Amino acid sequence: IYLILGGFLIAIAVEKTGLHKVLASRMLNLFPNSVRGIIFALIITSGLLSSVLSNTTTTLLLLPIALFLTEDVKLKMRLALGIAYGASIGGILTPIGTPPNLILMGIMKDLGMEAIPFVQWMYMVAPLVFVMFMAVGFVLGVGLKNQYIEADLSRRDFDGDQKKVLYIIFGLIIVLLVNAPIKPYYDGLGLSEPGILLSAGLLLFAPPFSILDWMNDKDRIPYRIMFLFGAGFAIAAAVTKTGMASEIASYLITFVNMPLVLFLLVVAEIVTFNTEIKSNTALISIMLPILYKVAEQTCVDSTLIMMIATICASYAFMLPIATPPNAIAMSSGVVTIKTMATYGIVFNILGILLIVAVARSFWIHLL
Repeated sequence: IYLILGGFLIAIAVEKTGLHKVLASRMLNLFPNSVRGIIFALIITSGLLSSVLSNTTTTLLLLPIALFLTEDVKLKMRLALGIAYGASIGGILTPIGTPPNLILMGIMKDLGMEAIPFVQWMYMVAPLVFVMFMAVGFVLGVGLKNQYIEADLSRRDFDGDQKKVLYIIFGLIIVLLVNAPIKPYYDGLGLSEPGILLSAGLLLFAPPFSILDWMNDKDRIPYRIMFLFGAGFAIAAAVTKTGMASEIASYLITFVNMPLVLFLLVVAEIVTFNTEIKSNTALISIMLPILYKVAEQTCVDSTLIMMIATICASYAFMLPIATPPNAIAMSSGVVTIKTMATYGIVFNILGILLIVAVARSFWIHLL
């Protein structure tokens, strides 16, 4: 809860100062203004912004930009899908990027498991995110002529408040989270990763920053989302304490006799396709305690299997009800359900295969 509260405060400061718009314009300028270049630019920009902002905010920010880049309806559709899919893909890049990640961190703490450090999390998922960016960009670019788009993507400069947020707050967080030699000192002061992020968020209220003002900005904190996480933790605790997790786990254990890769594929498929029609927060709150019980009674690493399920809960690309970015892309009027489902089934299957492949070949050596 403290981790996400700090993340919300930083995200509000980013939106309030307009820092996200400057970052978006600068990132778009890094790519050629060809059709495929713009598709990749929007996917990667959407993904990186979603790692620190909500994927809803990111999609709402970038979608109008994309729709004004061209009058070609077919291209608009692919740009809109690129933004929505990029937001879902990039949301997993940090522990605070999407709700299932935070649910995992909270449940691991409740179960007495060792939490995955912030930097290790990013190191683990970065290869998966990069490959998915490339795959989605390539597929969405298939069949398009690589003509150039005449669009005003003029470079913007950072103003004073934006520099404060970018260099001081983000710089502080990065130094504390990445700089291993000083970690024992702030651990000794009781500064955990949630404490660091919350402290950075609270600094935004204090001079000389003074970016946030409690009277004006407190209502922008999405308290309902924090209650949603609390409800998720409560559901997870109930699933464990009532014995429901053990009961359902006993059925899943029958799959453990198959090779590990096949078992992980089964778990990834169950979570991915269930997320298409269910809240990923509620689903992951129920699934993680069950998978923990499965791991307890088998030789499967609990952190590995729970991590796979968590990432799969964010990788639902088929239906507009699956994620807020999908719904926003659909609301643009340029994307049909048939089109989203056609592309989405490809990316769902690709996501499942890549997640299991990365987990089996990379994560298993780090956890």
